[in-house]
Amino acid sequence: MSTRSGEAAKARSRAWIGLGGNIGDVEAAMRAAVAHLGGHERIDVEAVSALYSTPPWGVTDQPGFLNACTRLITDLRPEALLDVCLAAEAAQDRVREQKWGPRTIDLDILAFEAGSYSSARLQVPHPRLAERAFALAPLADLDPGLLVGGRTVSQWLAECDTSGIEQLKSAVDWADLD
Repeated sequence: MSTRSGEAAKARSRAWIGLGGNIGDVEAAMRAAVAHLGGHERIDVEAVSALYSTPPWGVTDQPGFLNACTRLITDLRPEALLDVCLAAEAAQDRVREQKWGPRTIDLDILAFEAGSYSSARLQVPHPRLAERAFALAPLADLDPGLLVGGRTVSQWLAECDTSGIEQLKSAVDWADLD
């Protein structure tokens, strides 16, 4: 969606970020988070998925979620990208009160083209991606053939329960990134 010209060639990789939330104007929070990512000097937002309505996962006694995914190109290392994602959440007043509980916005690094990464703060690919249809459905919009854990995103999605997941809007209709 955006390109940066005149930069010296750097080692750049694609990264896929899952977005979700269920408190307040989630669609606006997601647009703002994608704009925050794309506004970073070392990140280009390449694509955004459709917007999905999904049932809660983990803690089920809460409102349903909106979910989407964005594909980035960056030369940031995974932990530096995580810091940018956390700043985007903070800018949308994300408060962490309950694991898997209600939130204004959540950004998760789902996969990184440069490979796997593990630290005390971060695991990439996301360790529970294969069981989360709410993340796999929008990820499959962008890259159904993306290999994660030796299988494609589409293969993982085919094994998940997708009941209650509904595409609400195309990327063009919700993202408004240009």
